[in-house]
Amino acid sequence: MSGERVLIVDDEPQIRRALRTALSGHGYQVELAEDGDAALMTLAARLPDVVVLDLMMPGIDGFEVLRQTRAWSTVPIIVLSARGQERDKVEALDLGADDYLTKPFGVQELLARTRAVLRRASPPAESSLTAGDITIDLARRLVTRAGAEIHLTPTEYDLLQVLAVNAGKVLTHRQLLERVWGGYAAQNSQQLRVYVNYLRRKLENDTARPRLIITEPGIGYRLRTDE
Repeated sequence: MSGERVLIVDDEPQIRRALRTALSGHGYQVELAEDGDAALMTLAARLPDVVVLDLMMPGIDGFEVLRQTRAWSTVPIIVLSARGQERDKVEALDLGADDYLTKPFGVQELLARTRAVLRRASPPAESSLTAGDITIDLARRLVTRAGAEIHLTPTEYDLLQVLAVNAGKVLTHRQLLERVWGGYAAQNSQQLRVYVNYLRRKLENDTARPRLIITEPGIGYRLRTDE
């Protein structure tokens, strides 16, 4: 029983009830908000540990809730929406969502993603990550395979570091470009693809079937690490 507080924001009463039942049954303390106004008031009054947020709501929609919340808080936010188009996912992630689930969804998948964003919000004390035989030592800026150092250029390492700090989280093309190259490069997705390919050649056993740096088609990339 975890005890973490989850705020569910959805204008459909049946969805709110179903999520409250599922999450409460797994030990979470659940609060409900029926629209964006109620969500923002609840967030300001008592910040939860994670937010499950619908996008399409009357009045203030989920995009605006994301925008306003990210102006002052890094609380983990999982978007849960019937809008499954790539542009909606990209916009939500660019605005600061930590994950995105499309309705209809499986409760077990939502629970798994909730656990994942909570883990990322409370990272372990050690500053290294492991994926298969690859180890990324963030404190020493060192990457090894089975103990042998892998040489990365400064830009390659900077890209890998951003992915590693956000391990398991989808980062959009724009987020990666801005964090590694700066805002001037935000539209240069070809440059990003080139450097992802450079990293894969050095880190992946099979670049045609990458298991470390995963492509989210039309959206961006995420780094998969050992749980």
